[in-house]
Amino acid sequence: MFSIKDIPWAQLLQPNGYHPSPRDWSDQVIYFLLVDRFSDGKENGYKDVSGQTVQGSTKLFSPADAGNAVLSQAAIQDWEFAGTQWLGGNLAGIASKMGYLKRLGVTTLWISPVLRQRKGVDDYHGYGIQNFLEVDPHFGTDKDFTDLVIAAHNAGLYVILDVILNHSADVFQYDTRDQDGNLYEPGWSGVTYPVRGWRDPSGAATLPFPGRVNPADSDSAVWPVELQDDGVFTCKGKIYDWNATPEKTEGDFEGLKDIHQGAGDVAEYAPSSALRTLADAYKYWLAYADLDGFRVDTVKHMDLGATRFFASEIHEFAQSIGKDSFFLVGEITGSRGEAVDTRDQTGLDAALGLADVQGLLADTAKGWTNPKWYFDIFRNSVQIDKATHTWFRNHVVTTFDDHDLVRMGRSHKARFAADAEGHALELAVLAMNATTLGIPCIYYGSEQLFDGSFPTAVNTNPKNDFKADRYIRETMFGAGFGSFQSRDRHFFDESGDMYKRLTAILAIRKNELALRRGRQYFRPISEDGTGFWYPDRIGQGRMTSVVAWSRIMADREVVCAINTDVASARTAWVTIDARLNAIGGKFQYAYSTDPAQVGSPVSVEGRNGSAIRVSVPPAGFVIMMP
Repeated sequence: MFSIKDIPWAQLLQPNGYHPSPRDWSDQVIYFLLVDRFSDGKENGYKDVSGQTVQGSTKLFSPADAGNAVLSQAAIQDWEFAGTQWLGGNLAGIASKMGYLKRLGVTTLWISPVLRQRKGVDDYHGYGIQNFLEVDPHFGTDKDFTDLVIAAHNAGLYVILDVILNHSADVFQYDTRDQDGNLYEPGWSGVTYPVRGWRDPSGAATLPFPGRVNPADSDSAVWPVELQDDGVFTCKGKIYDWNATPEKTEGDFEGLKDIHQGAGDVAEYAPSSALRTLADAYKYWLAYADLDGFRVDTVKHMDLGATRFFASEIHEFAQSIGKDSFFLVGEITGSRGEAVDTRDQTGLDAALGLADVQGLLADTAKGWTNPKWYFDIFRNSVQIDKATHTWFRNHVVTTFDDHDLVRMGRSHKARFAADAEGHALELAVLAMNATTLGIPCIYYGSEQLFDGSFPTAVNTNPKNDFKADRYIRETMFGAGFGSFQSRDRHFFDESGDMYKRLTAILAIRKNELALRRGRQYFRPISEDGTGFWYPDRIGQGRMTSVVAWSRIMADREVVCAINTDVASARTAWVTIDARLNAIGGKFQYAYSTDPAQVGSPVSVEGRNGSAIRVSVPPAGFVIMMP
């Protein structure tokens, strides 16, 4: 299709039993992956959805394979370069791993953008779209996309697609010489820059801009054809100040070109024809592939009115075909208050990417911050006129690692497990994410202890390396850029300790309503049973302590605790709700990283009202249930 008018709506929208939405998104566990980095379907020894072993050509990673890609300086450079390239992950490969995902316990799959990128560039991540009506051939075909969603639905998983409204690929070139013939960089200054032309398949700006391009030249310019009209792009150069308004909503993301969305305040917003075109394109993919939600990219860089328009259009369309709870989660990389305000004004269902959630969750698990600050994000929600268990329960997606890690800046990015404490405490942070408020999201590879980080020992200058993101985007299927500085080894290992432990925790979450929807309370602890306090980091070192919290649903309280001490077990009395738990009542270990503890009872004692004495293994996690 070349035009938005080519969409066969009458044929597409015939009643065909669209997959229903979840009853409550609070019950979901999301798994986020980059299509190019997840699976090519050639792995040997993984298990399909029925549990049968599949033969392939890529061997399973073993500890002895760590570093097999960096045995010489030339090999290091090859491995690093591979991280910037297309590596071969595809939609059929993802579909083949539904068994791996289902058995892990995830219930929703969030996949990176799948639409066509500019030919000849390395936009493997999918965020530089050149054709909004076609699946990128690197990933497969349009049918491969629908087959993936069908496979997910058959396995009991929902599918969220990453979508982009703010920008396109680098589809045109500015005229970068001034009237005196001097070269300049077109950066945002509030002015509109002249454009040399649309890029052709070679990248040269040889086609008149603005102006419609012959469909035979579909690798040129941008599609659908409606996006080639005058006024579609702001043409104001790249962003320098990522927080300034209107620069952040009118400027380009480096080479990616900003799309004009419309004008006006939120209540009276007039969407542009380009925004209407994109909304129709994504309605098409929603119906064509039977999707369950969208993750809306770069909401921070969109007008609030534009986001509200899109949310309204998509929600109404989804409801018209029977998807009453189609999920719209927006990437809002600002503060909690900004996220709340944005969600309330736009009609998005949830916010994702909050720096204070990600950073404080990671630092709490590692003992590098006061845990109260993380839990206060939720407890102090009364300050923004929201009850914790209503707003944060299903309106915030929580995670600690992702493909951008915006909070870390533009270089030296690193996964949680990249350092010694993170490697030891990965299970603790995964467990915290799964059992505290919000909809938990797991970044692919976390369940296999991926440790991607900027390699300080190699000859790369981070100051000039905008592609530092590569190091947190390792492949699950090996290829030339596997985790642990490996290559040609896959990581779909269901026998691994981290995979099995997380599976057990997610199974308990699935069966325990309080862990999915309950209110949350950070709990005071005591080492002697007399003096109680909230654990706090003192001085410059790591805090080594039990960190405990409760989830309460109606009259049922479930207690969870991690131990940030990686060397020694820690025991503490944990305060619980005296109204719900009578002295002499019993709790037991429903989960522990020490299997010998599971099933062991503990008594409710009359300390600080009511308390139970909880022992947590080194770097461990426990769940206590009445």
